[in-house]
Amino acid sequence: MSASQTYRSTRSKVDQAVSFEDAVMTGLAKDGGLFVPSQIPKLPSDFLEKWSDLSFEELAFNILRNFIAASEIPDADLKLLVEKSYSTFRTKDVTPLVKLDSHDNLYLLELFHGPTYAFKDVALQFVGNLFEYFLTRKNAAKKEGEQRDIITVVGATSGDTGSAAIYGLRNKKDVSVFILYPTGRISPIQELQMTTVLDDNIHTLSLKGTFDDCQDLVKQVFNDSKFNDKYHVGAINSINWARILAQITYYFHAYFQLVKQLPEAEKKNLKVKYVVPSGNFGDILAGFFATQLGLPVEELVIATNENDILDRFLNTGKYDKASTVKATFSPAMDICVSSNFERLLWYAIKATTAGGDDNKAGEILAQFMSDLSSKGIFEVAPETLAKIKSDFDSRMITNELTGATIKDTYASTSNHYILDPHTAVGIATAQKKMAVDPEAKSTKYIALSTAHPAKFSEVVNESLGGFEGYSFEDQVLPEEFKQLSNIPKKIKLVESTDLATIEAIIVEELSKEKKV
Repeated sequence: MSASQTYRSTRSKVDQAVSFEDAVMTGLAKDGGLFVPSQIPKLPSDFLEKWSDLSFEELAFNILRNFIAASEIPDADLKLLVEKSYSTFRTKDVTPLVKLDSHDNLYLLELFHGPTYAFKDVALQFVGNLFEYFLTRKNAAKKEGEQRDIITVVGATSGDTGSAAIYGLRNKKDVSVFILYPTGRISPIQELQMTTVLDDNIHTLSLKGTFDDCQDLVKQVFNDSKFNDKYHVGAINSINWARILAQITYYFHAYFQLVKQLPEAEKKNLKVKYVVPSGNFGDILAGFFATQLGLPVEELVIATNENDILDRFLNTGKYDKASTVKATFSPAMDICVSSNFERLLWYAIKATTAGGDDNKAGEILAQFMSDLSSKGIFEVAPETLAKIKSDFDSRMITNELTGATIKDTYASTSNHYILDPHTAVGIATAQKKMAVDPEAKSTKYIALSTAHPAKFSEVVNESLGGFEGYSFEDQVLPEEFKQLSNIPKKIKLVESTDLATIEAIIVEELSKEKKV
């Protein structure tokens, strides 16, 4: 197994390596760090030509193969996993690229054509099949009467992760799923998508508090080694490396779709910038790995709402946790601590203050995370900030501008394109960037469209209700969503947000499933 096919913790101070299977099935390292490939492979110099006509599934296989050893998942099995994962999407392109005719050089990458109408389906359909594949293989090797391996998936959601995880893992053998979400802080459709899945292995827990409270509880469960060892806790949040890995594909797919749409004269010296609505930083981190593989990207632009820790960091070098989470029009981004930023920071530290040393990078990063936990803030060295800014830029978008962008896009596009509020944050960011970019006329901007507008009826209706002829029911709402309110719900309301309460609920439900 090559170095690019083994994984280490971002917080490790000593040499260690785990397999892809171990990284995926455990999710979070025992020291609290996130798994990263310590070396990122470089693609062959001719990949842009050789991969230009590949389907999404073929691209996914080629990218995944660079990070998963064939000894762990043989070619034939990996191809079947990919085909199974994307057969559930409503378009053969999986993630189609569309041109917004209201602005020159502005495109939308539609990531909401999966089962739950959100970008997270791209990763979580694959992750669900991975879990099932590894567990089936392990249990097939057991002797009669020997206890089966199980995985207890525990995750937090600010909206879309929960439903995408549930749809990816429902009715999977030997898998139980517990999704924590903040009461009243996700959209009604998002809640219905989760709570109307009645499979025995699915459990939704509505907690009083914020998404950060839910995410913190999930991390506490993972850090409880005794509980973790007994119940085999696994992660589906974007702390799981497989989530990031699966999302790399659509950056390549978007690039190749763009090239096909352009006239020959515009293909030469092509400059592309990706604009990504960012909460937990997983989506844009996949873009970073795409660039490290060799995809020619001019810049990755972080689009934040008023919970702007990432934008503030890029401007100051200080990662300063806010005291409260603001409730905004884009709730999936209402996050004060972006967990996946730790992965990017590890690479930046390694390249600068750690002098290329993996263990030194882990030591420095671990201290930063300790400072964040105890003081709520840390500050990186100027050269580390400069390294990150060489690949990234950012903008913060207010609620007011989010709503205005939904309205303006509807009014100015020939097909009355309707944005969800998260995508609107991305489009507003792209427009801000283009307004000051001296090369805007020769640069293509691709904004990632992360969710279907039907999931955010209140904001969309508030923005578009004044237009003559507008109808949420007719123009926005998919038929599947219309049926959700008629389906029975399964939900557990949790008043106390402490570790003991959550673990007791998990054990109780596993007992009902006869898994303990």
